[in-house]
Amino acid sequence: MSKQIIHTDTAPAAVGPYSQAVAASGTKTVYLSGQIGLEPGTGDLVSENFDAQVRQAFANMQEVITAAGGTLDNVVKLTLFLTDLGKFTAANAIMAEIIPQPFPARSTIGVASLPKGAQFEVEAILVL
Repeated sequence: MSKQIIHTDTAPAAVGPYSQAVAASGTKTVYLSGQIGLEPGTGDLVSENFDAQVRQAFANMQEVITAAGGTLDNVVKLTLFLTDLGKFTAANAIMAEIIPQPFPARSTIGVASLPKGAQFEVEAILVL
């Protein structure tokens, strides 16, 4: 997969670990369903702690990416869903630790609720 980062100074710069846009070429596009911070073995939330849920959601996403035959480098778009946008900075910090640069494009959406009372969900688009 070839990934080209699109950037222009005539639009606002990213306010977190993401790119304004990403152009990708490859042989297969994979659309991942959203992942929340569930423990795979039990189906229960890993914790009530926001950071723990974010880390588990990204770990779950990474397992699906591996099953699809990809790596985190194949992610071209992420969508984050937070029940409290006041935790945006914390989510950014964790994402910056996990997702390799150059960062994919990303949207962050505040939502009223998520399944099983989760505080965070992540979905991804990959190009392999």
